[in-house]
Amino acid sequence: MKKFKQRLQDAPAVLAPGIYDALTALVAEQAGFEALYLSGASIAYTRLGRSDIGLTTATEVADTLARITERVALPVIVDADTGFGNALNTQRTVRAFERAGAAMIQLEDQTFPKRCGHLDGKTVVSKAEMCGKLRAALDARHSKDTLVLARTDAIAVEGFDAAMDRAEAYLACGVDALFIEALRTPEQMKAACERFAGRIPLLANMVEGGKTPVKSASELGDIGFRIVIFPGGTARAVAHTLQRYYGSLKQHQTTQPERERMLDFDQLNALIGTPELLQEGARYDASAQQD
Repeated sequence: MKKFKQRLQDAPAVLAPGIYDALTALVAEQAGFEALYLSGASIAYTRLGRSDIGLTTATEVADTLARITERVALPVIVDADTGFGNALNTQRTVRAFERAGAAMIQLEDQTFPKRCGHLDGKTVVSKAEMCGKLRAALDARHSKDTLVLARTDAIAVEGFDAAMDRAEAYLACGVDALFIEALRTPEQMKAACERFAGRIPLLANMVEGGKTPVKSASELGDIGFRIVIFPGGTARAVAHTLQRYYGSLKQHQTTQPERERMLDFDQLNALIGTPELLQEGARYDASAQQD
């Protein structure tokens, strides 16, 4: 994880795609990404079939994270929402996510239960309460190579200037990176980078149809962001594909019209490493052992 901390100091910006299970993580790793982002929203979408309004639990996220880090070697930034409670709950969450293999743990200043940062109607805890939770998180981690990312959702509630002041306070707590959610304009994005990018890695959140202008990782890196995430894009792309696939199967009663947009049996097994897994298993096959 120390290598990831060092990587954040260098250009270009780290592009971390959104994932929600071990399969999406594996495909992203094979595509050549340097890091991954485990989206709390995407866990709600895919495990619960529900909205990102604080319905997922810390245990569900930790379980998902552990399955991912057991399968891939890339550093994973994990969305820990509000820490799932107060400062003491936050400590439990940090310890659980660190045990599950998190490289960076994201904590936000919304009230509990939270909601997606690009939905209206958010509320935030006091700056003092959030600073207490961040200090608790930093104290709870076993290794300082497990990074803590502080997110503020205050722009929608208190305005841009107040959000900058909160980010300043969170930086003073000793966090490793900052995430100012739902910046509304290119001017706000540049202003945030001018104030903070020289002192701490900043994360840019790209949400298709959200409140922040969507730009490429290279454009955002030029402004000063060091981490760029597209957290829900994977779930949105998969949902769109499934709508087409299921609609076609219902209409045609066969998968043949979709065949060119699918992996076949052998192709999927090659992707997930079935031949290698069987070969490894054969090493322990009692019938193949010599007396």
